[in-house]
Amino acid sequence: MTHSEHQRPEIVVGLVATPPDHPARVAARLTAELASGLAERVDADVRWTVREGWGEVAPRRDLGVEALLDDLAQRRADDQWDVAICLTDLPLHAERVPLVAQTSARRRVAVLSLPALGLHQLRAARAAIPDLVSRLLTETSDQRVTPAGRAPAEVPRRLPAVHRVVSEADAGERRYVASRLAGRARLLTGMVRANRPGRALLGLSKLLVGAFGTAAFALTTDTIWQMGDALGGLRLTVIMLLGLTALVAWLIVAHDLWEKPSHETPTELARLFNLGTILTLTLATAVSYVVLFVGTVLVGVLLIDTSVLEQTLQRPVDFTDYLTLAWITSSLATVGGAIGSGLENEETVRAAAYGYHPEPDGWRDEKNGQSDSGR
Repeated sequence: MTHSEHQRPEIVVGLVATPPDHPARVAARLTAELASGLAERVDADVRWTVREGWGEVAPRRDLGVEALLDDLAQRRADDQWDVAICLTDLPLHAERVPLVAQTSARRRVAVLSLPALGLHQLRAARAAIPDLVSRLLTETSDQRVTPAGRAPAEVPRRLPAVHRVVSEADAGERRYVASRLAGRARLLTGMVRANRPGRALLGLSKLLVGAFGTAAFALTTDTIWQMGDALGGLRLTVIMLLGLTALVAWLIVAHDLWEKPSHETPTELARLFNLGTILTLTLATAVSYVVLFVGTVLVGVLLIDTSVLEQTLQRPVDFTDYLTLAWITSSLATVGGAIGSGLENEETVRAAAYGYHPEPDGWRDEKNGQSDSGR
C-alpha cells in the first residue's frame, strides 16, 4: 500500500449472505469487484474495503425484516464494519407487496432480497449495492465521503424491480418495494432462479435413467404403437401433463418437500416456499421429459424398422409417427419414473424444497468464530 493510499480514509463494507447457499455464491462474486464499484459510483477518494461473511443458515422466518436488520447490525458492530449489506434469498414483503431492499440509517445496515430482483440477480445486485451504501452514508452524514459522494442515490433508477420508495424519516428507514403484479411475478421467477433448478435436474438422474429404460422396453411392444396411432393430440397432451403432474406430486410427497405453516413459518411465506418448490420441480421435470423424449425418438428410429411399423399400423408411416410413438412412450415412462423416484438421494431431492437449507462445510467454523474470513 502506497503512502497516499494509506492517508485516504477507509470505509469497511460488510457483505453478509444468509443463508449461505445461493446468496453466498452471489456475495463471493461481488466481493472481488465491489470495492472498485464503490470507488466509481460513490467516492474515489475513499479506500473501500469489502468483507464477506455468512449469516444464519435459516434465519427466523416469523420475525421479518426488522429482526434481520437487528441481527445484521449486531454483526456489523461485532466485526467493526462501517456499514453492512445483507443478501438473502428470503421472499420479503412490506405492505403485502414484495420488498426489494430496506435501508436503516440508525443501524447503518441494509438488506437486499435476491428473489425480488428476478432472474438477473447478480447484475441487479451489482447495480444496487453501491447505491444502498451511498444512501446509508448520506443519511448518517459520514464525513469521510465527500458531499458529492454523499449525494442521495436513486436506487429505483438503477433497479427496474423497484416500483416505489416508502420512507420513515424519523426512524431513518427506507423500503424499496416492487409493484403488486409484476413484482410478484418477478419474485416467483427469482425464487426459482435462487433455488437452482439445474441442481434439481441433476438430482433426478436416477429417475431419468429408470424412465429411459421403461421407455426402451415399451418401444418393443406393438400395443404401444397402436395406442399412439389411435390417440389424438389432445389426449396425448393430457396424458403427458398427467404424467408430469404425478411425478412432481410424488416427489413432493415421497420426500416431504411440502412446507407447512407453523409458528416460525407464516402462512403467506409457506405458500411462497411451496410455489417456489413446485415451479422448480416442474421446470426440472419438464427438461427431463424433453431429454427423455429426444432419446426415445432416437431409439425408436434405430430400433423399429419402417416396414415393421407400417405392417402393424396397416398404413404408410413417416417421421411424425415416430414422434407420436415417442410422445406416448415418454409420457407413460414418466409415470413409471415417478414410482422409481423414491430411490433418489434424499439430500439431493430435498434441496429442491425452497425452505430447505443444509449447513454447508465451514459454516460451523464461521458461526463459532473460528474462521476470520468475515473480519
